[in-house]
Amino acid sequence: MSNNGEARDPALVQSVDRAVAVLELLARNGEAGITEIAAELGVHKSSASRLVYTLQARDLVEQDGERGPFRIGIGMLRFAGAVSGQLDYVRVGAPVCSALADRLGETVNIAILDSDVALNVSQARGSSAVAAQNWIGQRTPLHATSSGKVLLAAAPPAEQERLLSGDLEPCAPRTITDPVKLRCVLRRTAEDGFATCMEELEAGLHAVAVPVFGSHGDVVAAISAAGPAYRLSQKRMPEIVEELRVASRDLSVRMGHPVL
Repeated sequence: MSNNGEARDPALVQSVDRAVAVLELLARNGEAGITEIAAELGVHKSSASRLVYTLQARDLVEQDGERGPFRIGIGMLRFAGAVSGQLDYVRVGAPVCSALADRLGETVNIAILDSDVALNVSQARGSSAVAAQNWIGQRTPLHATSSGKVLLAAAPPAEQERLLSGDLEPCAPRTITDPVKLRCVLRRTAEDGFATCMEELEAGLHAVAVPVFGSHGDVVAAISAAGPAYRLSQKRMPEIVEELRVASRDLSVRMGHPVL
């Protein structure tokens, strides 16, 4: 896609837009030289060179020899791997979420750890959850969600301490913002194999989550059920935890974990 003569969206950052255009060109053609890249972008060869060498410094493109054409670099695998992992949870997790949501009548989510937050990658709504929020793609705080607590409890001690050393912002009146209290909750989460969230993210919203295990036995995700406090009561939690554990075993096996 050439940039010559095209009307540009004023919200676009030109250098970023051009960098993406270079990657798209290389993905489409396999390789290209500076002259071809400059023509594609509609810029002088010196401008194209600076852009390409910046991408090369990040390993996003690589050159065949000192004067050869450029092609997609190995650094792009970082992005491909991340997207592939998320797509696996969407593809594999969708039927698990749907079946569990049907049984519980509540909203079921799968979340993964994404730096300092929980990223929701799959969701299904039960028959009672007609007004539930769409959480797919949303990043939620680890300390204020059931999935986040599960993921945080499974994190290496050093990483857990790093996350706990930051500000634990209140999201709702019952959010746990005391690191000492949260550490106790995380220890209990690791021991019990589940975590609850009682109006800690939003007033009137309850949730419970259990871990999902990968091929090496490590926690790779969390699967949760959420609903209004009057319906997802404390009394109902044991039943929901057992249902979540059944779904987690199914999903874990689908993700390569040995049969439990």
